[in-house]
Amino acid sequence: MITPDDVDWRPSNLMKIPNADYFERTGSDNLGARLWRFPPKSANTLHKHIRAEELYFVLEGVGRMRVGEETLTVPKYGGVLVGPDQLRQVFNDTKAEVLWLVVAAPEETEFLPGAKNRPDMSLIYPVDPKQLPKELAGVTGRRKVDR
Repeated sequence: MITPDDVDWRPSNLMKIPNADYFERTGSDNLGARLWRFPPKSANTLHKHIRAEELYFVLEGVGRMRVGEETLTVPKYGGVLVGPDQLRQVFNDTKAEVLWLVVAAPEETEFLPGAKNRPDMSLIYPVDPKQLPKELAGVTGRRKVDR
């Protein structure tokens, strides 16, 4: 069992946005889950995965994301399953914070502690990972989040 007191919120590596990794507490090598708080006018990195599928689920607010060339609006308690090799980017073009739960499997073995091989990051970031969706064009002073 994982309680809210067991989980550490920390800034993401690239963009310093708070997120909570739930599966680091379980030690699972097969499943990952993370909460992300997207402040207004923010976006995560544009990325894809080598093997993992991800389920993006909105817990608070109205979520927005792009998958490939399609832009989706995800209602509270709605979700989107994104397969490997699909470019994806969650963004928030609203005035309210949005809380997402992202669950992924299988875990990318290259990222596990003790992995012998490091991943080829060009497979995960085949384009500029910091490029923003058109919905955030012209936003200044924005904060970005990464996965």
